[in-house]
Amino acid sequence: MKHYFLGLFIFMLILGGCKSLQEKGTDQYLSGQYQYAINTFSQILEEDPENEEANQIIAESYRLSNRIENSADYYQKLIDIEPSFERYFFLGQSLKAQQKNEEAKEAFENAKSYTQDEALLARTQREIESINLAAGIENYWPYHELVNYRELNTPGGDYAPIVSENFLYFTSARQASGIYPATGTPYTKLFRARAEGLRVDVGGIQALPEFPNEEGLNQAAIAISPDGNTIIYARGNSTSPKDLPETALFASYFRGGGFTLPIWLPVNEDENWWNSTPAFSPDGEVLYFASNRPGGYGGIDIYKATKLANGDFGNAVNLGPTINTPGNELFPRPTPDGKFFFASDGHPGYGKLDLFVAESDESGKQVVKNLGENINSPADDFGIFFTNYPKEGFLSSNREGGIGDDDIYYFEDKTPKPKIVNVLLNVFTKQRVAGEPDQVLDQARVVLYDGNNKQIGGDFSNSNGRVRFTLEPQADYTIIASKGGYFSKSVPYSTRGKTPDPATLIQDVTNVSLDTTIVLDQLILEKSIVLENIYYDLDKADIRPDAARELDKLVQILKDNPNIRIELSSHTDARSSDEYNLDLSQRRAESAVNYMVSQGIDPSRLVAKGYGETQLIIKNAQTEEEHQVNRRTEFKVIEIKE
Repeated sequence: MKHYFLGLFIFMLILGGCKSLQEKGTDQYLSGQYQYAINTFSQILEEDPENEEANQIIAESYRLSNRIENSADYYQKLIDIEPSFERYFFLGQSLKAQQKNEEAKEAFENAKSYTQDEALLARTQREIESINLAAGIENYWPYHELVNYRELNTPGGDYAPIVSENFLYFTSARQASGIYPATGTPYTKLFRARAEGLRVDVGGIQALPEFPNEEGLNQAAIAISPDGNTIIYARGNSTSPKDLPETALFASYFRGGGFTLPIWLPVNEDENWWNSTPAFSPDGEVLYFASNRPGGYGGIDIYKATKLANGDFGNAVNLGPTINTPGNELFPRPTPDGKFFFASDGHPGYGKLDLFVAESDESGKQVVKNLGENINSPADDFGIFFTNYPKEGFLSSNREGGIGDDDIYYFEDKTPKPKIVNVLLNVFTKQRVAGEPDQVLDQARVVLYDGNNKQIGGDFSNSNGRVRFTLEPQADYTIIASKGGYFSKSVPYSTRGKTPDPATLIQDVTNVSLDTTIVLDQLILEKSIVLENIYYDLDKADIRPDAARELDKLVQILKDNPNIRIELSSHTDARSSDEYNLDLSQRRAESAVNYMVSQGIDPSRLVAKGYGETQLIIKNAQTEEEHQVNRRTEFKVIEIKE
């Protein structure tokens, strides 16, 4: 993808045989033939290693042809001759591209000593902070794996893949007809092959059939509209002085059964501006592209242009400083969920171009994240395209270990299948029988609710009083059991802490069996039921905290059984006067009723009754324990509404 950083001057100087080697190299450099200039000035350095112009032009030629990692020795030699801000700054960028981060930071710090320009100082500090921030980058997709598509790649450049209508389109140096003098690499053309997802018919690769590839220039970075009717691609770097001076966007349209010959897009605006790496929005109404036009934030910025009434794209707008930096941003890729992927060497990363995503955080603010080291490398990583967003797709990289220059890679989500834990809960329904062990209660209706109070299961208990539910681990539920003639009862149930950690499991599926029992009380009219542990301070009717906790149980019974009306009664012992005990018990009963009303119970469902000492259980009580039996709070159902 090094061609994307390159422009070519309007004309090529015809070198005469009478020129000196130094003049020849200078002409090559000025005409954008960077690789030729490197070769020429390397000959000069063999005889004169200290030649300042030779070191300068080789360093700049590597930088301008996107090979800045090769320029460190030359910038260091220039610094030894005469240090300057630019020489230290570009040395820092070269060292950063080599992942020599501490040396790069030292070079950037030295650069600060040679300028007082606030913009340059800010840019240098940004480079230092970028190196520091890169150390804390986390993988955006921890389980995505990247694989070189070796069967698809060649020893030359292969990059910028996209998929449209079951074809993979990409840029490649195969079948090249000439050498691009700026880099010394073959010119590129557009190709396609049938594809289904990540599977590509590598035996059926053909040159782009929609329109002919041109000779003697680079054709690259293709975009196809969602409806398949518009092709936009980058074209440039021609050696002909009659051709356009810069890389520009061209479009071909499907008309009358075929595609038109490509035409120059108005969105380029100026033929001297570099425009490339196009991409359509998911609905095809917006065109994103990269450009070095004036007014941006750095070298190359990403812009967007909306579709006009005549079908062209216009009114290009810079995406702003959140995405664009003083460095280079290109290869945009918007996705249907509003995220925006792109390549950049200006945001904190691992060296040269890395892949990033811009997305909204919890507050709605747009933030940019590096995709991490399982996607990015110290080399150039760019041109992401999703075949199944976000689980799989393609991207391009010239990282070590590839087949050629730029290679096409595919990525897949290899997230391990989660270990499944099924919680099998056996709910047993029983009935309370006075003086006997609890007995099985069959045909009780048992209903299960999730943490959002949504019913997710229900059945009648069998002859053994059992109902079985399948629950999720680490979740909260409510179980309600009911049967005619019995108080309905709701009980909370949680599986938290009751299942093994999935990370410790070996089998894909593990079943955990748990049991719980719900005991129902018979609902009998006018039968008094003692509320245990309802205590009052001496001669007082206030509800104590411990009594409130017990009354909450009665509140729950009333909520579980909305069709009953009860009398709540209070009883005293016989150690004060009848009149005093009657008044005290009435106040206590009313206090208890008032508390339950405060907890949401309709007052019409409650009757407060104080009996004083008129209903002693143990007459002639002598001990404190016997008096306590007489001092009690009871309730009884006085009405069951149908």
